[in-house]
Amino acid sequence: MAIMKAPPSDVKEIVEVPNNYRHLVERLSPGGRYIDAQSDDDSPWVPFGDNAAIKHLSFDVRSNTFSNILWVKGPGTIGTHLHRGNIVMVCLEGSVRYLEYEWVASPGGLILEVPGESHTLVTEHPDGVKLFGWMTGPIEFYDANAVLVETADVWWYINHYESYCAENGIAINPKLYV
Repeated sequence: MAIMKAPPSDVKEIVEVPNNYRHLVERLSPGGRYIDAQSDDDSPWVPFGDNAAIKHLSFDVRSNTFSNILWVKGPGTIGTHLHRGNIVMVCLEGSVRYLEYEWVASPGGLILEVPGESHTLVTEHPDGVKLFGWMTGPIEFYDANAVLVETADVWWYINHYESYCAENGIAINPKLYV
């Protein structure tokens, strides 16, 4: 077997690779898709409190997985929350930190969160922060007295998106549903 030193890239054309299950993939797969996150063509910014908004990018009800961009529009806080699943985020703009940690994420920084940890997201950046997130499982939001206020899972995020679209005459985008 040859050892790959770098992926082949000398031909710009579609190569039909062997796949014993192509007929199943073609019949059952929802297929790859592109979601434009730069404009509001595929998904609008949906208010998330007074100083934040969410651009929903995907919902997968089979695995309770959702993807979005969280935009805290200026200095502010997303209250204490507890993750019941894995979270992967990338800081796109601005900066952010958690009160519970010493680090500050800046553009390009990767944030990994694990189930069972709670934290309080804060941005002191004058322009706030934009975070791309890929999340699995529910997120529990608590008030200042550690009282559960809301549990947000894929169904909550779908409702957040669809309710806003209905209230504003925006068509639901089927590309967001995997």
